[in-house]
Amino acid sequence: MTNRRGEAKGTKLAATPARRAKFRFFSQLVEEMRKVHWPTRQETLRLSLLVLVLCIIMGAILGGLDLGFTRLFADLFLGG
Repeated sequence: MTNRRGEAKGTKLAATPARRAKFRFFSQLVEEMRKVHWPTRQETLRLSLLVLVLCIIMGAILGGLDLGFTRLFADLFLGG
C-alpha cells in the first residue's frame, strides 16, 4: 500500500535539504538562546521602573511645552 507521497508504507522519508535546513535553523536558535544573558527579576523590576519614571517625566515636559505653545500661539494669533 502507498501513502499520499507515493512511497511504500513503512519507508522513511529521506532527509531533504529543506528538512535539514529547518532542523539546523532550530538547533542554532536554541544554541543562541542559551548564550543570551537574561536579566534577573530584580534587574527587570528596576529597569521597568526607570522606564516608567522617564516616561512620566517626558510626558510632563512635552505636556508643558504643548500648553506653553498653545497659549503663545493663542496670544499671538487670536489676540488673547
